[in-house]
Formats: sequence, C-alpha cells, structure tokens
Amino acid sequence: MTNETDLKLPDNSDLLSQISFEPDHGKVWLNEQRMILIHSAVMGLLRKELIDTLGVTRAKAFLMRFGYQSGWMDAELVSKVRPDLSKKDAYFVGPQLHGIKGMVKVEPVELEFDIENKHFYCEMDWFNSYEAEVHLKQFGISEDPICWTLLGYASGYTTFYMGQEIFFKENSCVGCGDAHCHMTGRPVDEWEDHEDIKRMFMPDPVADELFALRNEISELKDTFRSSVEGEDILGDSIGQSKAYKKACNLIKYASDKKVTVLLQGETGVGKEIFAKALHKNSDRSENPFVAVNCASIPPELIEAELFGVTKGAYTGATETREGKLERASSGTIFLDEVVELPARAQASLLRALQESELERVGDSKTRKIDVRVIAATNEDLKAAVKAGKFRADLYYRLNVFPIDIPPLRERAEDIPLLINHFIQKFNTLYNKRTSGVSDLAMSALSSYEWPGNIRELQNMIERGVILTENNHSIDLETFFPSLEESGLALSKNTRAGDTSISLDMNSQDYKLPKLPYKEILTEGFTLEKLESALVEKAMEMTDGNITHAADVLGITRSQMSYKLKKGE
Repeated sequence: MTNETDLKLPDNSDLLSQISFEPDHGKVWLNEQRMILIHSAVMGLLRKELIDTLGVTRAKAFLMRFGYQSGWMDAELVSKVRPDLSKKDAYFVGPQLHGIKGMVKVEPVELEFDIENKHFYCEMDWFNSYEAEVHLKQFGISEDPICWTLLGYASGYTTFYMGQEIFFKENSCVGCGDAHCHMTGRPVDEWEDHEDIKRMFMPDPVADELFALRNEISELKDTFRSSVEGEDILGDSIGQSKAYKKACNLIKYASDKKVTVLLQGETGVGKEIFAKALHKNSDRSENPFVAVNCASIPPELIEAELFGVTKGAYTGATETREGKLERASSGTIFLDEVVELPARAQASLLRALQESELERVGDSKTRKIDVRVIAATNEDLKAAVKAGKFRADLYYRLNVFPIDIPPLRERAEDIPLLINHFIQKFNTLYNKRTSGVSDLAMSALSSYEWPGNIRELQNMIERGVILTENNHSIDLETFFPSLEESGLALSKNTRAGDTSISLDMNSQDYKLPKLPYKEILTEGFTLEKLESALVEKAMEMTDGNITHAADVLGITRSQMSYKLKKGE
C-alpha cells in the first residue's frame, strides 16, 4: 500500500505552462492539442438529450467512450511534460488535468502500479464533479453512480499509460446523494462483469439500427397506405389528360421488358407511384421492389447501403449485411434522387449495372445480381453531366428509356378527379363523410400552379377533410393559407354563386388599360407570345428582379420562375 506522502500530487506549474491562448486566432492549446472552453451547463443539456434519445444504458456507454478518448489523448502528454519524473509523478498528469480542466478535484487514496508486471490498483476521491452537478440539476438524485465521462477519462488515460485495459468504477457518487465521489480502478479482467464492460467500449451500431428502423417504418407505411388505397396502380389510373396518358402508355410499354427506365419530373409528381406500377405490371411483380432515396443517405454510407458491407469494413460495421441491390435481385430497385449519388458511388453503380455483379464494402468476393433498375430525378441529368456533377457514362446507362412525368399544372383537367379520389381516401382513413369541395374552392384549386404537385394536393385535401365537419363540403377558407401564399385571392365582389377568382389584382375595380388590340391581334399572334413579351418587359422594368417582376404581373415568384424557365 502506498503511504500518504507518496500520494501527494506534484506541483502542477509544468502543466499550467502548457496552456496557451490565441484569441486572435480563436484557439486554445494544451501543449500541441487544441482545446475548447464550453459551459458545463451545455454538457448537461447534451447529456440530457442523449439520455432522452438513447436511454440511460446507451447514453452511459456513449459518454464513457467520449471520456475515454479524452483521457487517452491526455495520456500522450505524459512523456512530453514530465519526461524525467518518476512513473508515479508522471501518472498524476491525468488526475491533475482533471482539476485544471474544471472537471473534478482529485485526491488519491491508494495507488499501486507496476507497468512491467502489469499490476494496477487505484482508489481516488473526487470532489466537485461537474458531471454529478449537471446530472442533479437535470434529473435529481440517481439510484446509480453517474460520473460516466469522468470514469471514461480515467479508464482511457490509465489504459494508455499502463499498456493494458484498465477500467474504473464509482463506489460512491454525489449524484446518488453521497458526500463525495469515490472510485476504484483495476485491470478490466479483474472485474466480474468484464465482458459487459468490454461491450460498453465497443462502437455502438446505433446508425445501423436507425437505418433498419427507418426501413421498417417505411415498409409499414407502404403496407398501411396500400391497404387504404387498395393496391392502386398509378392512383387508380386517375387522369384523362393527354400528358398523363402518354406517361402511362410508356410505362405499359416498358413494364414487361428489363430495360432501365429513367423517370423525370418535378418533386411530388408521383415518380415512386409510377415506379411501383411499372414493377407491378412486370414479370417481376412477385419479387422484391426496393426503393432507395439517394438524397437521404449520408455520402459516407451510400455504398454500404447499396452494395452491402462486410463486418469490420469500417468503424461501426458490426455485422455483415447485404445491400439494397442484393435485396432487389430478381426484382426491381428504384433509385430516387439518383443525381445525389457521390462520384465514387456513381462509378460503383455503373460497374454493377454493366456487369450485373457487385462487391460488398470491405469484401473481394464478386456476387452476381439480376435486378431491374428504375431511376428517378427531379433535376436535369443532362445539365448535371455538363456541370460535372454526374457521370456521362452512367447517365447514358440510365437514360435508355426516359419517361417524363408531367407536373400537375400541365394536367389541370385531372385535378377534379384527383380531388375526389383523395377525399374518398381520407374520408375512409379518418372515418369522415365530407361531401366534396365547394365550387369556389374547386375553382381556386384548379387555378393554382401546384409547385408541390400531387403530393401538395394530397396534403391539402387531407387537411381539408380533417378540418371539415361531416356532411359538409370543404370550403375555400380551409385551403386558404396555402392558396394565399400562391397569390390566389377571392375577388372582393364575390357573392353566393359567383366563383370568380382574381390573380392578386387586389381590387374588383382594376381596369385593364387601353391597348392597340388591332395591331396586336395580327396573323401569327398567340397568347403564349404575348405572355412571353409581358414577362420579358416586366423583367426589364424591374432590372431582372424576379420577385418585383412577379408583383408587376400579379403572380407569385414561383409562377414567375416557371414562366421564365418555360420561355428559355
């Protein structure tokens, strides 16, 4: 046992001299390590959020690993700061840095260590633990010790110093109502629960679990919505417009062939519905349909998600699992927002499509796949190729059978059909009996530009059904927050039976100026040419300011942007 004199901490002036501030450069240094000053209360809020989000067990393990890395890095200072001191005095860098950083005051009680023979035993008292303080403020008295970051720090520091796994536990803790904290450290294998301790310091596969849960939720949503919609194909084939029927016919032509299909259209036009219809009408309909939103997966994980991963391929890859392409083999994979794929993933995808084979991340084994590919994008892929954002060879590989899905504003005659369909759907879902929309509301909805397309329409109708009493029609005021933002407004002289709508003219007294109609209405005149000229003039008058030009024309900025794009 070490006597009291041996346990006296050495002078810490050598440690304090290692701290330097560079406020002009926004940096604080401890020797060669960059540090930061942060409020302990903020750490308390982080701790609370981790506990609320991950649960106590996972939050404890996370914070212990966090502290472990901090202790490990500080241990690297030992040989630099105290190269000529005894092993004991050098070891006390850790406890002293605990105090210098404002984490806790450390008083050694017992210390035995023999690096050569791998013997270690330590007891220390902790006073003024910041971690106990913030925990008490957030949660009150705890049943179990809660200085998790400090324990992790001591474990990481000592493990580095001793060259073997050392783990510390609290025997008493202020967070439990004790007068001060007391902790004991020994080699991890000497603890009875050493297997549990080792697992605690393994990387937590929480990201993998979150992805798995997200996929499960997505599948449950699809199952639920399918039961409501009765396994609709293209929304019960709702639509009579020429543009819509053209897209539907192309889907039918492509369905029974393995050809790669590229669905192009704005956000919300229903690209995934078209993709599912294509799959369901194909000879692969009994096999998997796997949808992947390329924009929702972090770039560093996209290859693992698409091609699979081998255990140990990277930190957090705790198990071998197949990727989306393997899951879709013999079926169909739907790559939504494909333009968001990073360059490396684009190259790997191109090879997989060309060779019908892939390699999992971290594996050298080649696996054959038989998958039908449907890609989708709301961006112009050809423009993305020119901008260097997308590989030209992958573009040509995907652009074998392109299908343009029209925006809702180009199929206005379908809007009443879609409205009725969604009303029936949400009446069933919410056990309501709304009786359609009012004439005025139908007129407004038919005049709206629908920047969010069918998805926006569906959401608006859902809101209307929820807010409308049974046996009542959905009136314009129910939709008004969205329609008002679009620039649509009721004419001030509206009365019962009058369904006139004015486009942001703001007054029924607005008088159209006298124009040389005879000169305008000459051979070759079209409304499109007149509109284009007005748009060009409005942009000229406002020095190219789209928002101000839209105000001049009495339309919204999004409508103005669309008209400018259409005129290009």
